[in-house]
Amino acid sequence: MATYAIGDIHGCFKTLQKLLRKIQLDPRHDRLWLVGDLVNRGPRSVEVLRWAAEQGERIVAVLGNHDLHLLARAAGVSSPRRRDTLADVLDAPDLDDLLAWLRTRPLLHREGGYILVHAGLFPEWTPGRAEELARETEAALRDGNAPGLLAGFERKADERWEESLEDGDRLRVALAGFSRLRTLRPDGSMCASFSGPPGDAPDGHLPWFDAPGRRSRDETVLFGHWAALGLRIGNGVAGLDTGCAWGKELTAYRLEDREVFQQKVVD
Repeated sequence: MATYAIGDIHGCFKTLQKLLRKIQLDPRHDRLWLVGDLVNRGPRSVEVLRWAAEQGERIVAVLGNHDLHLLARAAGVSSPRRRDTLADVLDAPDLDDLLAWLRTRPLLHREGGYILVHAGLFPEWTPGRAEELARETEAALRDGNAPGLLAGFERKADERWEESLEDGDRLRVALAGFSRLRTLRPDGSMCASFSGPPGDAPDGHLPWFDAPGRRSRDETVLFGHWAALGLRIGNGVAGLDTGCAWGKELTAYRLEDREVFQQKVVD
């Protein structure tokens, strides 16, 4: 049995299927961990969602910012964006079933010394604290608080984690960290507007995983979200967003031997 972590798919269904053939996935025994952003930007989001929902317990898929944007649009608390390609999902006859499946995905999965998350972890979070916050935020996304939480998330604020945050503020900042975090300012706040390569970040800004004293260093964090970072493996992290949404590659990373497999976009 092998476990493969796969980067941001973004609706590139044909590319995903070709990558799965390349790794010779055995659906009877192998597992897939998806770093989120299953939908949007690519041409076949609804096919990706249907495929993922059919896999049952063979896959673990955490929520990415584009998956959350889909939930926000479906809830009526967000407007279409210029590069959205979500019409195939929103017009699907099985929309309610697909949203129900997506809404019950986790924000973080922790197993065997690995943490799977879409974007990152604030440096103050231990693995255990991150897991607690993920469970609390997931519960809010599944109940009557979801529209308000999603509306706050869609504003893309430069959030800063503080343990003293209460109630809705705590959940909003946690959700931003799990699904949007790339770089941190010297004061510890995230820079929501920066998405370029680390070398182009403003003075004093650091990738979240390079923050001094990061408390999740004892486990390997698997993440996506940062296409301009590219493939980044080492020092307790594996960044797997290799730009599938931008016409580059989709990446799979086998946890057992750390072998990397890539497929150029074919959609």
